[in-house]
Amino acid sequence: MKTRLLVPGPTPTPPEVKLAAMQELIDERTSEFGVIYSRVVSNLKKLMCTDNDIFMFASSITGASESIIQNLFSPGDKILVASNGFFGERWIRLCQAFGLDVIELDFKWGNKIDNEMVKSSISNDPDIKAAICVHCETSTSMVNDVEGFCEAANGVLKIVDGASSLGVCKLKTDEWGIDVLVSGGQKAMMCPPGLSFISVSNRAWKCHLDSKMSRFYFDWSLAKENIDSSPSPWTPAISLIMQLDTAILRMLEEGLDNILQRHIVLGRMVRSGVQAIGLTLFASDSDVNSAVTAVILPDFIPADTFLKSLNLKYGIQVAPGVGELKNRIIRIGHCGYFDVFDILNVLSAIELLLYQYGYHHQFGSAVVAAQKVLVEEEGAIVSDLLLS
Repeated sequence: MKTRLLVPGPTPTPPEVKLAAMQELIDERTSEFGVIYSRVVSNLKKLMCTDNDIFMFASSITGASESIIQNLFSPGDKILVASNGFFGERWIRLCQAFGLDVIELDFKWGNKIDNEMVKSSISNDPDIKAAICVHCETSTSMVNDVEGFCEAANGVLKIVDGASSLGVCKLKTDEWGIDVLVSGGQKAMMCPPGLSFISVSNRAWKCHLDSKMSRFYFDWSLAKENIDSSPSPWTPAISLIMQLDTAILRMLEEGLDNILQRHIVLGRMVRSGVQAIGLTLFASDSDVNSAVTAVILPDFIPADTFLKSLNLKYGIQVAPGVGELKNRIIRIGHCGYFDVFDILNVLSAIELLLYQYGYHHQFGSAVVAAQKVLVEEEGAIVSDLLLS
C-alpha cells in the first residue's frame, strides 16, 4: 500500500531532496562545503525576508527555541508569552524551566491572540523584556497576526515561532521588526527533521551580550566567532544541510509568492471539502490558515480510532489533536511538498471512512467542493494567460 503523510510536520520530501542525502560526505572545513553552507544561509535570508545573522543547529526546532532563552536572558528576567494553543503553552514551560518570570497571556484555543491585550500588558509593565508568540499554532490550525503582534510589542524584544509558517504564510522578518525568528527544516522546507535555524537582529545580539544564562552547545557567541569561515563550532549536520540546500533551491525556483498562493489554494480545498460533508472546522475559515486544517469529527466517532483506521486501511497519516483537543479533532497538514491531488486523495479517503463509521453523506461532495476551488483558481490563471 502506498503511504501518504499529511501531518503538520514532518512533511514529505521531494525526490531530489531524498537524493541529496545520498551524496558522499565531505569535511565541513573544506571550501566545497563552505560554498554550500554559505548558499544555504544566503537563501534562508531570502525566504525569511531578513538581512540579520542566521545561526543553524543540528537539532529539532525545540533546540533552537531553547537557545533563544539561553542566549537572550538572565534568570529572573520578565517575559510575556501570548499563547492560544499547545505550542504557545510549551514556550511558557520552556521559559519557566530556565527560571524566567513569565507573564502568561492565555487565549482560548482556536481564537487569535488579542494584540490589544499584548500592547496593554507591555505598556503597564516596564520590566517586561521580551514578548513571544507562535505564528502558526498547528495544534488548532490558527495563524496569529504577527505583524500586529510586533506593533503591539514595540519597545521590547519580539520573538516569533515560525516553525510552521515560514514558507507557508506571509512573514516579513525585518519589515515587521521581528528580533528573533525560529524555524526548521521539517515543515515547509521539505527536509527530514534535525535542522533548526534562527535569525537574530542587532538589538537581540546586544541583549545576548548581557545575558547571564548558562549555555554551551547553543552558545551564539561561539556560533558567531567564525561565522564567515566555519559553519558551526561543532560538527554540522552535513547531509541535512545538503538536503536543505536542494530544497531551498527548489523553493526559490517556484518563487515565494507562488508558494504562498499554492498553500492558500490547498487550504481552501481542504476547508471547502470537509465543510461540504457537514464537518466543522475548529478554527476560522480563513486563507491565512494555509498550513494545516483542524476538523471536528462527529461525536460518535473517536478521533484516535478514526486516524488509526485511516492509516491502516488507506495508508494516510493525519495528525491527532494534542493537549485539550486530544481525541476531539483531526489535523490535516498541507504545508510543504503537496499538490492538489494529494488533497483530493485525502478528502476521498476521509469520505469513504466516515461512511463506514456510519456518518452518511453524499458521496463525492468533499472532492467536488475541493475541485470547484481548484477550477476557480485555474480559471483565473487561464484568464491571465489569455490577456497577456
